Amino acid sequence: MSKNTPIILKWYQTLSKFTPSTCRYYPSCSEYAKWLYENDNFLNATTKSAIRILRCNKFFAGGIDYPTFNYTPPPKLCLKREWIKVKYWFVYNSKNYSILKSFD
Repeated sequence: MSKNTPIILKWYQTLSKFTPSTCRYYPSCSEYAKWLYENDNFLNATTKSAIRILRCNKFFAGGIDYPTFNYTPPPKLCLKREWIKVKYWFVYNSKNYSILKSFD
């Protein structure tokens, strides 16, 4: 996990491995928060995570909900003949980017 990820989230994810999954969304709320903390600033990640947790109840349908944020791609991508391990894919939709995790 990234050093930006709060300790309480790391602790929660460790303990939740021993309980059945109950989140109504994919990715789970804790995974959603982890991805945001790794790719967005602390205040935005905290706000978006809190809103997501509040939506994770029986009054909302649930489903697939990837985290989104504003992202400015680097001006030039320069690759040497090396393999790059991709951790996240940033997929652009009309206003912002969605984060998709690579499972390599």
